[in-house]
Amino acid sequence: MRIGIPRALLYYHYHPLWSTFWRYLGLEVVSSPPTSKEILDQGVSAAVAEACLPVKVFYGHAFYLAPQVEFLFVPRLVSAETGTYICPKLMGLPDMLRHAGRKLPPLLSPTLNARCGPRAWEEALTRTARVLGFSAGQAKRACNAAAAEQARYTAKLGEGKTPLDILSEGKEDKEGGQDQNLGTQKALLLLGHPYNLFDDFISLGLLRRLRARGYRVTTAEMLSSRLIAEEAARLPKALFWSLGRLVLGAGSYYLRSGGVAGIIHVVSFGCGPDSLVGELLERKARRAGQLPFLLLTLDEHTGEGGMVTRLEAFLDMVEWRNAS
Repeated sequence: MRIGIPRALLYYHYHPLWSTFWRYLGLEVVSSPPTSKEILDQGVSAAVAEACLPVKVFYGHAFYLAPQVEFLFVPRLVSAETGTYICPKLMGLPDMLRHAGRKLPPLLSPTLNARCGPRAWEEALTRTARVLGFSAGQAKRACNAAAAEQARYTAKLGEGKTPLDILSEGKEDKEGGQDQNLGTQKALLLLGHPYNLFDDFISLGLLRRLRARGYRVTTAEMLSSRLIAEEAARLPKALFWSLGRLVLGAGSYYLRSGGVAGIIHVVSFGCGPDSLVGELLERKARRAGQLPFLLLTLDEHTGEGGMVTRLEAFLDMVEWRNAS
């Protein structure tokens, strides 16, 4: 049996976990190719207008995979950490996709909700595997193998690699290594949801452009979960969006401790959580007054020329500050 995993949304956080789980059970895992204009256009044509760009891209990837696989893996993501929630659109994604008016194979949609306990994800994946005829023992062993692979992936992130470096097949050695001797003056913090940053089409090649200018790029994924939690705890009130907590925690850490020459925050137009988190982060940066801060808002209409102009102006400012 072939199962499709769209290369979109939290693919960039959990693909090692999900793909290892299904491969261990003997299924052939098929991932869609990197986002292209054709994939985006397919998603835009089917998604509701109110959907954000990453959700529209996910639709396109799902439609691309549909004729090639027997099942599509579209989990109902509720919570990845105790006390947090994922974006509401990700919770409703299986239902939205089923009612998009396109012919799709059966969706495998376990409800992944860490608020139900530390083993909730494992139990949900096990139930889904049982539906396909696998035993509880087989599913448990698959979960253990998947957890081990996810831990190795997390360790590589902590070494300074980005998800795009690790997940790009055959490119890790060529593009993954970052020059750790560049120093603070050539380091930038790139913040945003992983599906905005590491989808090269959505971000208009932002990561590549920064590296081409000689910058070492740091992302929130490179920090430990313990450090992110400590920084998030400094807020007057707990932030219950896990991706927002990741972005704000990493931004707050570098605003307080330094270590980078500037911060770039990438958001999707129409994203409710980002509208709040982005405002909080920008206010923090303004009060700190020590690091240049650039907010880039993207949607399917964003032009490459405008983004490049803003980026070059920001980098010129960073370099001017470092030279003065």
